[in-house]
Amino acid sequence: ACVRACVCVRYMLLLYRPVSQTGRPVSGFVRPGTQSARPSTMEQAVGTARSVTTARPVTTSSGRYVRLGTASMISEQDGPFVDPSRLDMAKYAKSPVLAKPLFEYLFHHENDMRSAIQLASRATEVTGYKNWWWKLQLGKCYFRIGMIRDAERQFKSSLAYQDMIDTYLHLGKVYVRLDHPLTAIEWYQKGLKKFPGEVTLLIAIARIHEALKDTTSMCTIYREVLHQDNINIEASACLATNFFYNDQPEVALQYYRRLLLMGVSTPEVYNNMALCCFYSHNFDSAFTCFERALSMASDEEMANVWYNIGCICTSMAETDFAMYAYKLALAAKSGFAETYNNLGVLYVRQKNVDMAKQMFATSTELNPQLYEANYNRARLLESVGDYTSSYNSVRKSLEAFPDHYGSKKLLATLREHFCSGDPGI
Repeated sequence: ACVRACVCVRYMLLLYRPVSQTGRPVSGFVRPGTQSARPSTMEQAVGTARSVTTARPVTTSSGRYVRLGTASMISEQDGPFVDPSRLDMAKYAKSPVLAKPLFEYLFHHENDMRSAIQLASRATEVTGYKNWWWKLQLGKCYFRIGMIRDAERQFKSSLAYQDMIDTYLHLGKVYVRLDHPLTAIEWYQKGLKKFPGEVTLLIAIARIHEALKDTTSMCTIYREVLHQDNINIEASACLATNFFYNDQPEVALQYYRRLLLMGVSTPEVYNNMALCCFYSHNFDSAFTCFERALSMASDEEMANVWYNIGCICTSMAETDFAMYAYKLALAAKSGFAETYNNLGVLYVRQKNVDMAKQMFATSTELNPQLYEANYNRARLLESVGDYTSSYNSVRKSLEAFPDHYGSKKLLATLREHFCSGDPGI
């Protein structure tokens, strides 16, 4: 995902890392299981924004699976290849040669969990409840329809007969869904004892540490991943993002250059390289990378690139061009909370208080986790004498970022106003 470096919080990079609309820390790679559609290629995975929003309504993952299944059959003029409602599952379960391909078709293509569960249950009975593969598939079906505890029992039963990497991964997903991340890590570590150095298990552990905002452990594990697989794209992208937000753009730039050498030539990589070059004081290369990113970007990617150009222009005191860049970003993506916040800052500099209030209010509505917008709005309201509204905004800022020094100082000032009985309250 694009690195969104807001210049107004540059000095706080070691304390606070930007988060998405769901409160998760910004990463350098799209993870499976997020609200965004699952990418089909590695380039799409690196190139999709973590905080992506679209005009279509948010639906459940099961509904998305159904649409994928139906869309893949549009070109079939004679209808579906197999009609699950007419199949005798007990008959096909007795034939291992037919049962497994049929299950894969029902599970992955048709997304018919009812028929898939019937077939897996029948096949498990035929094998005397001792086949690890069918227990694993039955657990996958239970997990997809939301029967988490039943899926957990099936995965553990499968491990009792055969240790498999896929089973450990799915069992970890169960505990992540149950909000037991430490238990998930324990199972992944058990899998690593059986399969030392397995990259997929290491990446799963690193993702949990990143979700818990334990960046130190995350970086350690991703380095181990690169030691095992030195062309792993996710590890390189996440380490580069972490180095950038820890004020080491030169190191991050090396990782992004390595991604280019591995064939990952996307607008996001060039955008991030441009930011690293700018903060490394290599200005010529920065604007060259921005031009390359703009030439390759789609609408969603264009918004991120113009936003970062606006941030750089703001830091260079090019206020007019920065406002132009932010408006182009909003034209490409109307729900860009960070852009509204930065536009509000520019309107404050132009003494346009009404527009600034509107920009900050829109930003906080789009992304409540964006503490900068709440803090800026609180400062603006405090300057015009609206202490009550300013107090409410600064409280929201501290909820998103409890260690923000500016919010703490403003809150103390507002409390002094309240205690002194200031007539402006």
